[in-house]
Amino acid sequence: MTDAGRRVGVPGYGAADAERRTPEPPKDPRRGEFARDRARVVHSSALRRLAAKTQVVGPGTDDFVRNRLTHSLEVAQVGRDLGAALGCDPDVVETACLAHDLGHPPFGHNGETVLDQIAAAIGGFEGNAQTLRLLTRLEPKVLDPGTGRGVGLNLTRASLDATTKYPWLRGEAPEGSGKFGAYVDDLEVFTWLRAGATGRRRCVEAQVMDLADDVAYSVHDVEDAIVGGHLDPRVLADPEAVARIAAQVRSWYLPDAGDAEVAETLAGLRALPAWVGEFDGGQRALAALKDLTSQLIGRFTGTAEAATREAFGAGRLVRYAADVVVPRATVCEIAVLKGVAAVYVMTAAERQPVYRRQRDTLAELAAAVAERAPVDLEPPLAQAWKDAPDDAGRLRAVVDQIASLTDASALGWHRRLTGR
Repeated sequence: MTDAGRRVGVPGYGAADAERRTPEPPKDPRRGEFARDRARVVHSSALRRLAAKTQVVGPGTDDFVRNRLTHSLEVAQVGRDLGAALGCDPDVVETACLAHDLGHPPFGHNGETVLDQIAAAIGGFEGNAQTLRLLTRLEPKVLDPGTGRGVGLNLTRASLDATTKYPWLRGEAPEGSGKFGAYVDDLEVFTWLRAGATGRRRCVEAQVMDLADDVAYSVHDVEDAIVGGHLDPRVLADPEAVARIAAQVRSWYLPDAGDAEVAETLAGLRALPAWVGEFDGGQRALAALKDLTSQLIGRFTGTAEAATREAFGAGRLVRYAADVVVPRATVCEIAVLKGVAAVYVMTAAERQPVYRRQRDTLAELAAAVAERAPVDLEPPLAQAWKDAPDDAGRLRAVVDQIASLTDASALGWHRRLTGR
């Protein structure tokens, strides 16, 4: 058994799961390999930057609104508890949850769309693929002793695999999804971390992370919408509002959801004893809303845990020993809450001019940086630009730079480089 294998100390996980792609000198044996992975993500600069990146509404617009960092912390709490209940190593799951959004660019999915257009000729841009690139290449922590090049945080195979929400390259997604988890540039490390996996199947830990993300996203975005004044809960009784939500659910989240299923699901949620039917912003209303979010999280994770145990029995469900089972009713409840947030925040008419300005800003900034490169690139990316063998590699370095920026720094760079 390798030294890494001896230090795993977690039933169900073996030496291959604890292996790091770049060997490292022995560390303090009192701390396991997976706990070390979690610590590396917690102390990373990429995680700190999430505090100034958009979740749904831009950070700085409201003292209450969530940003990418607070969202990731909430996902980590939900995922760690659910993973532990299923027998997963809690540190592996929490590492994946903390890291899952590291690759998201300024302005959330709006920025992701712009960078995907800019990088269309070189394989596109995807926040999840960028996360893998950060963890295995861009985030400064470990150097390859042979080449002197960065290998990112050099996480274990189990933690990297758990972070890979979409384990395929662009164009290989099931059912035509545009999501993917790795660029062709990063195929070598992607192949390494997927050793032992079958096809596009995700490990249990990645499935737990994905469900925790969906649960936190659905519940907390509705909470933010209510507190921020974007959503009056009373409107959800209006049949026209329900029809709009149903259309949004089908468009973005659950294509096979019919009007009747969405209406029935929303009515069921509104009938819950903890549901907040009116909100006046007072202390009592805020406490009631917080109680609702807690109960919804427990409801969703509880049904998934029970269904998974019913399907796969007791014991430790780790790596590829099982699949997380989410009942259809829970899938629909999560999708409906997402649809509510989408209708009243993300697609709201008053938000569209903001989104257009964000897209224009990021496109102009990328053009200015590319024109002046490598002058304005941060030193590691300037070196990557110089070392690139072709224009594709140089453009990827520019995209890496833009993706690393926070919302505020993107605006600052834009003002400095364009004068606008």
